[in-house]
Amino acid sequence: MLDYAKRRRQLAERMAEAGVDLLFLAPSSDLEYLTGVERMIPTFGQSQYAHGWVAGAFFEAERDPVFVLPRMMTLFDVAGDLPGELVVIGERDDGPALFAAAARGLGPAATLAVGDRVWAETVLHLMDAVGPVRLVTGSSLVNELRRTKSEEELALMERACGVADATMAAVAPRVQPGTTMLELVEEVEHAMRVHGSLVPSFTTHVFTGFGEGKSSADETRTVPVEEGDVVMFDFGAVVDGYCSDFGRTVCVGGPEAEVRDAHALVLAAQEAGRAALRPGVPASEVNRACRRPIEEAGYGASFKHRMGHGIGLDVHERPFVSEEDDTQLEAGMTFTDEPSILVDGRFGVRTEDVVVCEPDGGRKLNRFPPDLIVNT
Repeated sequence: MLDYAKRRRQLAERMAEAGVDLLFLAPSSDLEYLTGVERMIPTFGQSQYAHGWVAGAFFEAERDPVFVLPRMMTLFDVAGDLPGELVVIGERDDGPALFAAAARGLGPAATLAVGDRVWAETVLHLMDAVGPVRLVTGSSLVNELRRTKSEEELALMERACGVADATMAAVAPRVQPGTTMLELVEEVEHAMRVHGSLVPSFTTHVFTGFGEGKSSADETRTVPVEEGDVVMFDFGAVVDGYCSDFGRTVCVGGPEAEVRDAHALVLAAQEAGRAALRPGVPASEVNRACRRPIEEAGYGASFKHRMGHGIGLDVHERPFVSEEDDTQLEAGMTFTDEPSILVDGRFGVRTEDVVVCEPDGGRKLNRFPPDLIVNT
């Protein structure tokens, strides 16, 4: 059972420490973390209601949240009781006036914080209504709470990782000559839904992208797989709001020695990063540990990205396991461990799992074998 009230008490402490008097969050992972109010499933194009800009909740120390929501959102997008006061804005209501009244009813706020997902229009109305001396970002306050996961959260993430594991087991045998990347993407997303995922946690990628004449995954999505292709998977599931992010490599036919050797380096890099993922170690140092086996073998330029990123209610969360992030890790933080070798114009190999920071190093939440998959 996720303890939302405890999270809000912790938020109040963080707000006091930061000198923040009032926080406004739009519907988002931050709001879901604090209240259990689920986000809407994203759409490609923008979808809005009348007065859609008012949607969100105010947080102030020593009181329950105050939600301000368009009428239609309360009917179609919010399930169950809200943990606090609710102000409903009807289509013909004076939205700005009711929004301002709700904000002013919370008392003076010299420092106002807003979440990263708050519309610019909302911020302008907040400035008029509250008149703060200082405006700051609020998502960093919530991120500090979200970084370390409880046992209940880890159990949900393990379920999301299990969906990815089961999906890979179902789809890997389908990587055969004549199958297209588009067909494989469709099978991945269907299998994730069958195994319990709400939606993909990000755009599903299945690609070669590095063989001769195959410079772009977008350009090759309808080109049939051929004998000798090396196919990379990158996808994730969502279970009760929590994300997974997963990757494996499949060879169609026996791989060349260089492909096998490169994949062995990727596995060594993943294990080196996992071993370094301990409390008190800076994230940048973990990234260096992951990169070291690949760089020492001469493939440094082909490891084109960071070791990984935080993951939880969002598929990408801070901190990042990257060269620029010196955050000291804490037990219970969760990250992706996703080294790769992408050799331009020739081949690419990758593997990816979700790991949790523990005293003895990163513990994998995935159980699917990391080995190179060979379909013959």
